[in-house]
Amino acid sequence: MVRNDLSRRMMCALLLCSIGCMSAAWAADTPVPPDALASDPAKLGWMVGSPPPPDRIVRFEDGSYWNFPALRWSVSNFRQLMPTVNTSRGLAAPVPLPRALRTDIDAIRFTPIGASKSMTWKEALAANYTDGIVVLHRGRIVYEHYSGVLKADGQHGAMSVTKSVIGTLGATLVSEGRLDAGKRVAEYIPELAQSAFGNATLRQILDMTTALKYSEDYADPEAEVWAHAQAGNPLPKPKDYTGPRNYYESLQRIQAQGQHGTAFAYKTVNTDVLGWIIARVTGRSVAELLSERIWQRLGAEQDAYFTVDSIGTPFAGGGLNTGLRDLARFGEMLRNNGKFNGQQIIPKAVVDDIRRGGDKELFSKGGYPLLQGWSYRNMWWVTHDEDGAFMARGVHGQRIHIDPKAEMVIVRYASHPVASNAANDPTTLPAFNALAQHLRNLPR
Repeated sequence: MVRNDLSRRMMCALLLCSIGCMSAAWAADTPVPPDALASDPAKLGWMVGSPPPPDRIVRFEDGSYWNFPALRWSVSNFRQLMPTVNTSRGLAAPVPLPRALRTDIDAIRFTPIGASKSMTWKEALAANYTDGIVVLHRGRIVYEHYSGVLKADGQHGAMSVTKSVIGTLGATLVSEGRLDAGKRVAEYIPELAQSAFGNATLRQILDMTTALKYSEDYADPEAEVWAHAQAGNPLPKPKDYTGPRNYYESLQRIQAQGQHGTAFAYKTVNTDVLGWIIARVTGRSVAELLSERIWQRLGAEQDAYFTVDSIGTPFAGGGLNTGLRDLARFGEMLRNNGKFNGQQIIPKAVVDDIRRGGDKELFSKGGYPLLQGWSYRNMWWVTHDEDGAFMARGVHGQRIHIDPKAEMVIVRYASHPVASNAANDPTTLPAFNALAQHLRNLPR
């Protein structure tokens, strides 16, 4: 394995979805990062010019694209940096989202978790390094904001929000009877029979209750996450490299540690396994299936795309990039029990299953002190609050937040300097709850 710091940063970036990437290193090794205004990628002029100045060039090959504040440009421009595969919106005309913009949302106040001083919704946008945010209420856009280099017609990395999208596809195939959640993984993918995943059930994959000898501790150069990252790196491998060369090969080498089904353990590789199962059963990659089953039926404005490994395998664990409004369409479809654009796009039973949530006791063993009482189901985070809210979460602040009682969907793209959501949850969670309370009280 390549172990120098530069290579580790580059491989870390390939696992965009992983929950702790770079957060510990940032806190230990660097000063307080510049705030949202000082790190604005448009004002800093990354990749502007023919050619850009040497100190404003962002490259994938040397890992510079994932150094803050350059990453604030990168997350909106992955297609310029690495190989990707398209997820087509089809050829039909896009379906407009109705608009009823409100001017009162910026002034909503809330108190962050652990703080004594309140802040406004508008202040929270900068605090969380928001690149773009769209709020739907009763199916209409009531708030829309973009910062930095993300525009309404641009695309942004969804990070681990990708997991929830792939989980939705998997749960749909279960509901349709094409997948059996009680079957062992090896029954679908014989190549994984000798791996940790072979005797795990599909349900344990979907709810991330597998027991894996797989560390995502980025401070440990021997952690298994580095081998998986190197396998997925699309760049040529060193001449003396003997490890796995793509995601499929990497998954076959992961071994078990403990007993499946005893605790929630968030591991990116579970979603990569699900992506493999989906591809094997349907004959479609997750990028193709997402296009056929959802994206073309949503009336999306833009194609989406996935980053891929050296053999073109879409990164199911975190490689999705979309336009923000299209992500809002996806969230609104789920809020409406799988129905959107006059069609039942996914079965209502899938949404019902997500909303019921998973095993709270198993989730409590996962180590999320700010998410007490939550659970995880079909790769969605379920709050079990009075509104029945559930969400997709991705590092650096990516979100789909669906609040059925408030009839609200929030989608946010961000580039927070700290990857772990523990850094932005104290602001994000109460801000979203305050907006839900505000919208809930509005007359019809």
